[in-house]
Parts: sequence; C-alpha cells; structure tokens
Amino acid sequence: MKTIITLAASLFFFAEKIIAADSNSFPVTITVDASKPLGELKPIWRFFGADEPNYAYMKDGKKLLGELGELGRENRHQVFFRAHHLLTSGDGAYALKWGSTSAYKEDTNGVPIYDWTINDKIFDTYLAHGIKPYVQLGFMPEALSTHPQNYPQHPPVGEKADAGAGQAYPPKDYVKWENLAYEWAKHCVEKYGRAEVEQWYWEVWNEPNIMYWHGSHADYFKLYDYAIDGVRRALPNAKVGGPETAGGPGGKFLQEFLQHCAHGTNYVSGKIGSPLDFVSFHAKGSPVFTNSHVRMSMASQLRNMNDAFAVIAKFPEYKKLPIVIGESDPEGCAACREPRDAYRNGTMYSSYTAASFPRALELAEKHGVNLEGALTWAFTFADQPPFAGFRQLASAGLDLPVLNVFRMFSKMSGQQITVTSSAGLNADIIRKSNVRGAPDVSAYASRDQNKIAVLVWHYHDDDLPGADAAVDLQLSGIPFHDGQAKLTHYRIDANHSNAYEAWKKIGSPVPVSEKDFSALEKAGQLAELGGEESVSVVNGSAEIKFNLPRQGVSLLVITTP
Repeated sequence: MKTIITLAASLFFFAEKIIAADSNSFPVTITVDASKPLGELKPIWRFFGADEPNYAYMKDGKKLLGELGELGRENRHQVFFRAHHLLTSGDGAYALKWGSTSAYKEDTNGVPIYDWTINDKIFDTYLAHGIKPYVQLGFMPEALSTHPQNYPQHPPVGEKADAGAGQAYPPKDYVKWENLAYEWAKHCVEKYGRAEVEQWYWEVWNEPNIMYWHGSHADYFKLYDYAIDGVRRALPNAKVGGPETAGGPGGKFLQEFLQHCAHGTNYVSGKIGSPLDFVSFHAKGSPVFTNSHVRMSMASQLRNMNDAFAVIAKFPEYKKLPIVIGESDPEGCAACREPRDAYRNGTMYSSYTAASFPRALELAEKHGVNLEGALTWAFTFADQPPFAGFRQLASAGLDLPVLNVFRMFSKMSGQQITVTSSAGLNADIIRKSNVRGAPDVSAYASRDQNKIAVLVWHYHDDDLPGADAAVDLQLSGIPFHDGQAKLTHYRIDANHSNAYEAWKKIGSPVPVSEKDFSALEKAGQLAELGGEESVSVVNGSAEIKFNLPRQGVSLLVITTP
C-alpha cells in the first residue's frame, strides 16, 4: 500500500504536550527512504477551473493562464482547465459565478444558429498558454431551455448570478441538444485538429444532483447519452465522462449513473450501456468561523473522496478507469466572501492544499482506484480589488501563496518514495477526526535520476498562532555518490512567497501603485529560504534540520551535477 505517512497513536498526544510546554518549537522527525519507491509520482495537481469562462481572455486571466501553463512545462505534464457556462447564452457578459457565449440561437422558424466566436476565443487563449480544455457541455442555451424565463444574460458584474435560473433546465428538444454537442465537437476538430482534440476531456454538465440541474436523475442520464452521442459522432475517440456530482457520490446519484452507463438502456441507441472513459465527482471541505477564527474541515473533503471512491470500486468495469475530482477544494463557493473564507489570502490555504493532495492519493490507493486528477476550482476574478477575499490563485495580477504550492508540486517528478513522520496524520485519521489536536507535520517525496524532492507541511485546522516544528529530516537510500549535494530550500510562510503579507506591510493600498505592484509581484513568486546550500551525503544518507512555522510549507530539492 502506498501509505505516505504514519503515526503512532501515542504521539498524537505527545506532540500536543510538547507544544504546551515549549512555545518556540516542538521536535518532529521525518524519514525519507529513496530506496523504497512506491510507483510513479502522479501529478494530480495539474487541473484547474472556474465558474466564469470569460475571465480567461482578460488581462489578469491571460497572465495567470501563462503561469499555470508554465507549471506543466516545468515537469512535462499537461495542464487542463475546466469552466462553466460555455454554452450559456449571451454576448460574453460575465459576473460572479456567471459567464456567457454566443454558441446557440434559433431563428424565428426554430432553425439552429451556431456561433463559436466566444468559445474559440476562450479555447484559443488556453492553448496559446500551453493549457488544454477540460470541456464542460453546459449550461442550457436560452433557445433550448424548457424554462427560459428570467434568463440572466446581463447580471450585475459585482454580484452573484442565479445558478439555478433558466440555464439549469433540461432541453426542450434532446435531438437539438445532441446536434449542438455534435456541431461544437466537429467545429473543434476542424479548427484545432483531431489529434489535438482527442487529448481533451469532454464531460456533461455540473453537479446535476443539486440546483444546477432542474431535472430528475433519469433526465440527466438522457442528457448525458445525447450529448456524448453528439461528441462521439464528430470525434469517435473523444475522451468522455461525468457526472461531476456535488458531495462526492452525491447520495445515490453516482452509483445510479455508473449503473446506467454499465447496464442501462442508452436513450439514443436503445442498446445497453453508455460510453464512459473517466469518472468525475466533486469533493469539498467545510470551514466555519468560530471563536473569532477560521476552523477548517479537511475531514469533510476526504469523506467526499472516500465515499465516491468506494462507489466506483464496486463496479469492476470502472474500477481502473481514470478518476478526475472535477472540483477539489477547502469549501464550496469560490465567488462567496464570508467570515469562514478568511483563510484564502494567506498560508492557511497553501498549507491545506499541500497536505490534502497526498491524502487524496492515499485514499485512492486504499480503494484500488485510479485517481488521475484533483481539479482546483480557483482562478482569478476580474474587476475586483487586490486580495478581495475570493478563492483564487491570483488577485488583480498578484499571485497568492497557494499558487506557490503548485509551483512546488511542479518541481517534483519521477517515483514517489516512502515517507514516515513522528507527527503526521494519515488520511483515515483526518477523515474521522480532522486536525484539531496536535498539528499535522509530514511530507511527500519523489526521486528522479539525480534529484530528490521533499515537500513538507505544518498544518492545523485552526487558523491560530502555534509553535514552530523543529524538523529533523533524515534521508536514506540516496542514489548519489557520497560527497556534497546541492540543496535548494523553497518556502511558503509569512515572509516568503507571500504577496498578501507584503501588501499588508505597506499599508494595504488600494489601488496599488505601479512601483508597489512590481515589488508585490516579485513577493508573490516562489522564494528560496536563504541562498544555495550543500548537504553531505554519507553512505547514501543525509540529514537536514530546519524550523517550519505553523501553516508553513517547504520544498527541499537535493541534486547532484
């Protein structure tokens, strides 16, 4: 089993006592054995998305897409982007949780009119920055909706649009819906080439078990069958999947969907079964604001994953299919701003992210399923002041600390290697109990030719001050010649890789001057802790000691020429 971290039960309380006794630091021993590979390191982090598709081709959107594309170039893994509202009617108008394209209209005789101008602009921008589309077939165009009343084509830019309005209803004509999917896929093949489009993901709708879909489960299965039939008619080898349920399995929805795809009657062909190349669902945490601070709940997110993996594992025909957690986040609403969301600008978000991704892989291994991606539903928001409090990777052109976690992930490659920690919690402990007593201090590590990379985090659910972790990192099985190896230590904390703290130090100006912007832009990049160092390798072993602040993240990269 690819267990990333272990914990003796007695240490859970031992570490807590140390914190109480010593306010400066508490000891943690982390061991990394490079001679014990656990299989290929899976870059599940390389998926991103947002409600608002039109932000992609705006100034800050293009800048951020370029940075995300660079992550893929760092370790030669493709980055994907998913967006809602790619078929929602409009003229490119956008708002919080809203976007629009001109994809589908009908003339006075009900004849379809297709216009891919805005959709092309979106996809062109992705591809120009090295990112491929994770295509969502949704939402329902106004001319096809069974409930076009109050269709919000131009909601106020600074307000949230109604996610359950006319775009959330079934089509009045499923054949026209199928043809819409066909024409779109055909257009993409003609514009971008078959070989390119075969690399994309094509999924149907978003969270059809809640307010995004005003139809029955059976209505969604019908929607899926017709949409996939259209895509596959244009591109027989298209990579298709769903159902993007909210809340992990979404009650019985995921199981019923898989049952339909495996054994149900296809609504288009009348034959048994529906095409399914990947399975997708959503997993979210559930923070609260309590006793004047934010308290996270990673347990909620891990329970979503665990429950969905368990459902998928019950289907032999799907157990080894790629799984993409189509939205994987600390909470549910990127465009909302409530007291519970105050974690987003700072290091709570980055440490949570560093700690949660390895646990997703751990749970997938436990169930014997194939986790290919965990998609971070965070991008950037147009027309908003800096550090406005949305769940995003960058704000007004300035990178947030969380983006630097993905820069750290992108520097890891090769084989995952064995890690143990004296103060680490495994996925099942967190799923059952959260991180409410002693903090979780542990690591995730890789080995690739002449490089070993170790990602270390110091996480706690409560956004409160706490003692540093005095980390004793012990490495063995290093496949280098004895001698001096190069050590590069990257860090995310209050003083490193943190434009938000730098902005506060200069008085939180709004707007930000050109001079300050340049300095903050630099502060938002991934920073090294000190300069280049060396570490002694003796008999394949090395030891590195450092302090890691609460909610801090370190990446240590050890290389030889």
